[in-house]
Amino acid sequence: MNVEIPHPSPRERFYRRERASVPAARSFAREALADWGVRERAYDVELCVSELATNALVHGVPPGRGFLLRLSPLPYDGGVRVEVHDSGEGVPAVPQVDVREPGEGGRGLLLVSELADKWGVGERDPGKIVWCEFVGGREIDLKCG
Repeated sequence: MNVEIPHPSPRERFYRRERASVPAARSFAREALADWGVRERAYDVELCVSELATNALVHGVPPGRGFLLRLSPLPYDGGVRVEVHDSGEGVPAVPQVDVREPGEGGRGLLLVSELADKWGVGERDPGKIVWCEFVGGREIDLKCG
């Protein structure tokens, strides 16, 4: 007997350029991950959502604009793709800093590059898409009746 497992649909939400958007994005991600049964790497995904949302607000969202958060379950292994779409210019890169130096900021993409299995930047007009992927992590519950 072949059992077809339904593939969860991607989710997305638009956030305005305001501080409250980062915790709101993290909460949105937490809810989506719980609904999809992602447990193993949920904290890593949430943390990267926070970092990418913060980067978008600080560096990629001009006044009067916002950013789009899109979460997509990966079809091949139960993983998750996180995308943050913004209208800002520039291409983000992992900073070449000594992590032992005291100071605030500059480590968000370094954290994303360490936690995610892959990350990158895609084109968007205007702006860019900063994304990361996490393989595995979803527990699939097969119920046969």
